[in-house]
Amino acid sequence: MLVLMAAAVAPRAAQSPPTDDYLQGYVTAILQHELGLPAGTYELTVRDGTATVLLPGGDQSLQSRVWEALHDVKGLLGLIVRAVPASPPSPGGPSEVRPVPGTASGEMKRGRTFPEGDVFETVLADPKQPQSFVSFRRFHSSQVLDSPSRTITMASVGYGGIFGLYRVPTRNGKGAFQVGMDGALFAQFNMDAPSHDLINADYTVGIPLTFRYEKFSMRFRLYHQSSHLGDEYLLRYHPKRVNLSYEAFSLLLARDLGQFRLYGGGEYRLDRDPSTLSPGMAEWGLEYRDREPLFGSGRLLAGLDVKNDQANNWNPSASLKAGLEFGSPNPRRRHLRIFLVGYDGYSPYGQFYKEKVQYYGFEVDFAF
Repeated sequence: MLVLMAAAVAPRAAQSPPTDDYLQGYVTAILQHELGLPAGTYELTVRDGTATVLLPGGDQSLQSRVWEALHDVKGLLGLIVRAVPASPPSPGGPSEVRPVPGTASGEMKRGRTFPEGDVFETVLADPKQPQSFVSFRRFHSSQVLDSPSRTITMASVGYGGIFGLYRVPTRNGKGAFQVGMDGALFAQFNMDAPSHDLINADYTVGIPLTFRYEKFSMRFRLYHQSSHLGDEYLLRYHPKRVNLSYEAFSLLLARDLGQFRLYGGGEYRLDRDPSTLSPGMAEWGLEYRDREPLFGSGRLLAGLDVKNDQANNWNPSASLKAGLEFGSPNPRRRHLRIFLVGYDGYSPYGQFYKEKVQYYGFEVDFAF
């Protein structure tokens, strides 16, 4: 599957970031079709990835609407929105354009409460990211399951997301800080069992602090996880239960490289139960996000995520996803993703963290 992923993205790897002309057309479409601003009622220039929108008339409410619609457009490195009323013309001279009083040169660069989305894009292939998905897999384990083949059809679901609390842009408009909250439930079901047994459920809740500046982004996150076995699984297999629960802080650093993103970091677990659970984990990965439609309106996405957990002697566990994204390319808008998925390593599920597992299947992700 790794070879297929490389073959799929190689022809497009040389594509450059979006040009100013592309961004000019994309922003124009949002202004005219989403905000209903006719041509001639605004001035737009895009230079070196930064868009400047001039709104004659001094309408600060319109200034806010334009900022809300454009500030998270993928590919924009900076955004300046100015509402500038025209003063009465001087005798024999042209009218003067001046900034609105009370704003920094008339530029919309203020912090916002409850922003949509995040300035750090969700890690595509990490199976424990706060997001909503449904997945069906052929799942194999020599320890987790008491079946002759040790292989079952598994349904795996996740419900969760990130809620932004406050975002403040950098002074030059090319980056932003954000604080938020996230939460998720991850559950796995044995579809071969008579009652589709719930095997395990993991619950997470966290506080992410994120930052982005041009092509660099970062996420620092403090979170809690607790894990619980399903009743049917307990009754059927009588496993020795582990009360897995801990708090942890994690750090990921990412760098955009054209249509690729390279990231790395790790986490450290605090207040661990069981106390024998080792604290350290390293994580790194590579992602590819196409900007042009591949099939109709679908854009190619692919990601490889690798974790090296101290609890398993730093041996790697690899997760791979490749598929298509449908919907707006703007990450804060609704979209749907369809992936082929594969995993080889130690179980990411609850008390089974020391068990080797493999799975492959398909997954549908939802962004609301």
